[in-house]
Amino acid sequence: MHTAIIMDGNGRWAERRGLARSAGHRAGAKAVRRVVEAATRGPIDILTLYAFSSDNWSRPVQEVAGLMRLLKRYLVSETARCLDNGVRLSVIGRRDRLSRDLVRTIENTERLTADGAGLHLRLAVDYSARTAIATAATRIHGEASLEEFEGELAAAVHSDVEAPVDLLIRTGGERRLSDFMLWECAYAELVFVDTFWPDFDEAAFEATLREFSRRDRRFGGLSQAAAPTGYSRAE
Repeated sequence: MHTAIIMDGNGRWAERRGLARSAGHRAGAKAVRRVVEAATRGPIDILTLYAFSSDNWSRPVQEVAGLMRLLKRYLVSETARCLDNGVRLSVIGRRDRLSRDLVRTIENTERLTADGAGLHLRLAVDYSARTAIATAATRIHGEASLEEFEGELAAAVHSDVEAPVDLLIRTGGERRLSDFMLWECAYAELVFVDTFWPDFDEAAFEATLREFSRRDRRFGGLSQAAAPTGYSRAE
């Protein structure tokens, strides 16, 4: 099962408490740890977290710099935890606009955790689904199968896997995808919650998984209840 999360609401969480936005981002990093730990105990094979979109470069320089420092600290501090729990950690998205130091940290974490046989945790950094799709399209010459295109799409974001998303969660009360995994979410079940990301805990995460389990995923076919005799569910 591939679950993707748009972690939204860090800044608003801080502002409502009279705190600097950076405090919200630090609280959000703690929420990441809680959710990842919960995911290692559940049915999830791949967990992709939207950490920094390509559009986020338009934020104030000081806030962006703080986010990049926080990302580096997270990678350094969580590598040992990933190793202990069999978690493979990788980063998808562009790398040419990241600092050399951060790229080296990313590569080191990916190398050290590459053999993790449990959860595959992916952080989307400087990620844009539209840019990835456009890049993949320019690499294809002539006709291509869906599988070939998906291979190019994965390469465009430094990923070695292009797995469809089963469940897409967005916190913070917004109801949009914000240029996140548009291709992969073609048949994803979408769950939008009002809780700001720093307050999103294990109970809230499990509630979204229960909601997902109640969904009737037909993939263009018929549900089990509606299927005529002799036909099976499209799943």
